[in-house]
Amino acid sequence: MSLVVKAQPSARNLAIAAAIAFFMLLTRGSHVLTSVSLPDASLVLFLLGGLYLKRAGWFAAFFVLAAVIDFGAAALDPAQGFCLSNGYWGLIAAYGAMWLGGRWLASRHDAFALLPYAVVSLITTIIAFVISTQTYYLFSGRFPNGGVMETMHYGWNYLPSYLGFTAMYFAMVWVVARAMRSLNPARSAKA
Repeated sequence: MSLVVKAQPSARNLAIAAAIAFFMLLTRGSHVLTSVSLPDASLVLFLLGGLYLKRAGWFAAFFVLAAVIDFGAAALDPAQGFCLSNGYWGLIAAYGAMWLGGRWLASRHDAFALLPYAVVSLITTIIAFVISTQTYYLFSGRFPNGGVMETMHYGWNYLPSYLGFTAMYFAMVWVVARAMRSLNPARSAKA
């Protein structure tokens, strides 16, 4: 008889998870918890989760946190619940794309090498946008359901701000990662 012992999360993973949870609470959707309305950083946070935490259990925990924030905000202010429909669950796949992009970056020698980091950030963000937009417009029941081609024109006016704010966060993460690496040359040599 063998006993399966689950490894406890390391202090590093717990610190990273706490930081991701903090920024999710700070930036997510309705901003019920803050008086400042910061753009949603969820896409970047899920990619960073895949990059640093890797395990599917962490992904599930962060998706549950996002849902609790969204449904909690809707309970406090019903107007915040407009997007909570059957289409909401498409976010699982959208955030999954971000997580997998982070996993791919984690397999690289240098996850923050500019070209791969920028390309993965852009491609996963576009994939997440297509998934989240299409699942919302196809399954929310709030729009005529004429199929994918018909729904393509709904929501696409949000793409520039969706990409812009996400790119801003990705750039900030890249600058911080590079700055931290330059402050710790021993770690740079190992990376």
